[in-house]
Amino acid sequence: MKKKDDKYVVDFTSLKKQNKDTIAYIKVNNTNIDYVVVKTKDNNYYLNHDFNKKYNVSGWVFADFHNKFDGNDKNIIIYGHNTQDGSMFGSLKNVLTEDWQKNKDNHKITLVTEQGNYVYQVFSTYSIKAEDYYIKTSFNDKEYSEFLTKLKKRSNYDYGVKIDNKDNILTLSSCTVSGINRVVLHAKLLD
Repeated sequence: MKKKDDKYVVDFTSLKKQNKDTIAYIKVNNTNIDYVVVKTKDNNYYLNHDFNKKYNVSGWVFADFHNKFDGNDKNIIIYGHNTQDGSMFGSLKNVLTEDWQKNKDNHKITLVTEQGNYVYQVFSTYSIKAEDYYIKTSFNDKEYSEFLTKLKKRSNYDYGVKIDNKDNILTLSSCTVSGINRVVLHAKLLD
């Protein structure tokens, strides 16, 4: 990914020749998260396969198979392993530190798809026991409003961001070292 003017340029044609499952590119400031995102028919394959589809215990950064990336996803979810060397989502735990949270440069997440460059504003970061609640992808209006309220209340830092059910969000998730808890970041799509 190259930055040109204020936009990131990603050669999706070349990336898709390497791996047809390529769907996006993600960059999170002051972490090592700067990766091609893949998506396939389940959420298991890339847990132990790399971008070249070779077996690898570190897996790869991948989107939830329920997401469509058609502009209508209310909650785009991206997963990555918490690796010891800090690769994949091994540095996502940085988002739980006071230094990361207080640095406003970190509060914008870049997601590039074939449709364009998207910037998301962080509104919640926390650690929680493994669960399915925050990885939902479809809602009615009432459910979505309640969902967003709960995600914001969970945050261990007040980002001062207003959010409502007209907003689409991005969720990043990784396990902790113990494997029992998850580190979670939520950000809303900016216009």
